[in-house]
Amino acid sequence: MNQTGHMEEVRWHGRGGQGAVLGASILGSAAALYEGKYAVSFPTFGAERRGAPVQAFTRIADHVIRSRSQIYHPTKLIVLDDTLFDVVNITDGVPAGASLLVNTRKSASELSVPDYLNVVTLDASAIARDIIGVAIVNTTMLGALAATTTLVSLDSIKKAIADALPQKVAERNMAAAEAAYERVRGK
Repeated sequence: MNQTGHMEEVRWHGRGGQGAVLGASILGSAAALYEGKYAVSFPTFGAERRGAPVQAFTRIADHVIRSRSQIYHPTKLIVLDDTLFDVVNITDGVPAGASLLVNTRKSASELSVPDYLNVVTLDASAIARDIIGVAIVNTTMLGALAATTTLVSLDSIKKAIADALPQKVAERNMAAAEAAYERVRGK
């Protein structure tokens, strides 16, 4: 593989119906369409059912991405549901210094995660319920991701949300992303 340059690998953990797959796709679109980067996103396929643990992946780079395998050593982790920590080894394969973004009411110290990770916690469920009307947090977490990384800008996230969702739903989701961005930035 003669790929040069930097690649970010984002692994999403959620439960069926929480929007991990769509979130991974929106992130990839934001990077590819509005940031001029290369991106691929895909779910793991299996017998997923509503509520079952699900993983999705997004790779973002400044070069063509040839790898289509699952992400085993993510530089960023997004966890849509903190109860997954009891079911799945969320931090499996995660290198030191990686970022972990968790939807939870708990503090980073209350989560059982290694101290070599950069952990950001956010009650995205509350933001999503207040603004979108349902506790589906994928777009809310994308706003938080934009606030904590240089992967994609909030503006690119909002444009990709507008592309992916019907207008009325998109407007609430963009507002939730912006609220999460502001909440995380305000920390």
